[in-house]
Formats: sequence, structure tokens, C-alpha cells
Amino acid sequence: MPEQQTGTSDALQKFAIPLAIIAAGALVAGAVYFSNSGGSAPRGEQPPSVDVRDVKIQADDPILGEANAPVTLAYWFDYQCPFCKAVDVGGVPQIPIEPALPTLVKDYVETGKLKIVFKDYAFLGEDSTTAALYKHAVWELYPDKFYKWHEAMFEAQDEEHGGFGNEESILTLIRKISGLDANSLKAKVAEKRDEDLALIDEDRAEGASFGIQGTPGFITGTVLIPGAEQLSTFKSAIDAQL
Repeated sequence: MPEQQTGTSDALQKFAIPLAIIAAGALVAGAVYFSNSGGSAPRGEQPPSVDVRDVKIQADDPILGEANAPVTLAYWFDYQCPFCKAVDVGGVPQIPIEPALPTLVKDYVETGKLKIVFKDYAFLGEDSTTAALYKHAVWELYPDKFYKWHEAMFEAQDEEHGGFGNEESILTLIRKISGLDANSLKAKVAEKRDEDLALIDEDRAEGASFGIQGTPGFITGTVLIPGAEQLSTFKSAIDAQL
């Protein structure tokens, strides 16, 4: 009997050590995920020199604001990204920052000082790509409804792969927004799928060329804002150009 107890104790100890290592690794990974502000260059590295004038702005890129606004903010994002949601609409408990987009739209876009260019950086799976495809369809068919839909997408965001984000759930959301026709948008996505997939890849590659390694990532003037930064960071970079 004592020998059996010793053997059991040794076996438990043998498994306890690797399990503890795995648990510790998971905790560290979680801490890194939520302490990193999203689309940043590795900590301690100097981001490359950037200039928003080098960002390609094409007809397929949604733009919020006047075309001749004196300041441009290029915004790379993924509809599945919680850091993007924190910047766009807030409501992410693990990322307790004031959402910057509502204030930027009210104080800068609506006063003619700023235009925001929405760029794809779909990298969190199939739902990210599906959402990006619908982004292009909404912009092409209903540009005046784009920002309302964009914010509704982030409001509806749940945990990654948590259920929202596939085509059917996006269409369900679309049906709740006055002025959008779900059937027309679904047809447009199917019609331009290959063309828009190429644009999505192009946007992501362009962002990566500026040092954006995740989402969100922003460029305004000669400033790279890598991640879900505070509103004051955006205002300082914009005000310096006005």
C-alpha cells in the first residue's frame, strides 16, 4: 500500500511540473496580448519613417470626410480585432480607453479638418475576410451608409470566432440598417469577390510596408500610431498639422 501511494505521488508530481509550465505560458501570453496595444512594432524597436502622402488612396478605399480636408488619417483595421473595437466604439473591458473615432469624427471630420481612409488588414481568419468583402460592397453600393454600418459591425463584435462575423450574421445585421439591401450586397460580394480579395491583400501588404504588424494601425502626417492609443495621441498628431 505505501508503495502504491509513493508511485501515485511521483506520477502526479511528474505531470504537475509540465502542466504548471503550460499554465504559466498561457498567463504570460494573455498578459502580452492585452498589454500590447494592437498593431504595434515590437516594443523597443524604432518604427520606420512614414508619410501619409505615400499611402495609396483608391476609389475602393472608403473615405469619411471632405476630399480636400487638410489632414488625412489612414486606418488599417480588422473587424474581428478587439483593439480596433476599443478605438472605434469602446466597450472592451480588457482595453479601458476612451474610443477615439467618435471624437475625431465630431471634432475634426465634421468640421472639415480631417478625412479618414479605411484600409484593410484582415488577418484574424475567415470571418475577417468576409467582413472586409462586405466593407467593399457597402462602400460601392451605399457610400453614405458606410460609416453607420462600420460602427454597427464593431458594436456587434463578440469574441473571435464567437459566432458573429460570418456571412449570415453580417447579413442579419445589414437587414437592421435602414437603407441597406442585404440581397444586393450579397450579390455584389459574389460578383467582385476575386477583385476585392486582391485589394484586401494589397491593403495589408501596404500597411506591413509601413511597419504595421497588426491592428489597428494609423498613419497621419509623418506619424505612425501603432495600436489602440489614447485619444490625446491622435489629437496631438492631427493638431500639429493644422
